[in-house]
Amino acid sequence: QVQLVESGGGLVQTGDSLRLSCVAPGRTFSSYAMGWLRHAPGKEREFVASISTIGANTDYADSVKGRFTISRDNAKNTVYLHMNSLKPEETAVSYCAARYRYAAYTTAFSYWGQGTRVTVSS
Repeated sequence: QVQLVESGGGLVQTGDSLRLSCVAPGRTFSSYAMGWLRHAPGKEREFVASISTIGANTDYADSVKGRFTISRDNAKNTVYLHMNSLKPEETAVSYCAARYRYAAYTTAFSYWGQGTRVTVSS
């Protein structure tokens, strides 16, 4: 079992930047591939970005490529999502998630955080 705790969400304006953090207490964080996903009102939950156990591999949804960056610090048991040039349609609850094997473009993660809300005003 992996406990995931997100933080960093908030209210920003169009074009602003925001950094989300996700901490996973415990000694097994580096064993998991991590991902960020989001759930916007009236839409299905969608994949945003993923990163492999040591950060060698990263993938992004087409809609965020070039604007978002996923990274991790295994010494701090933390994964980050740096979001630039945010758009109003990206208002959503953002989730950190973990899985044993690296995968991208999927919402099939084994463990999920409680989510942090990102609101982008126009």
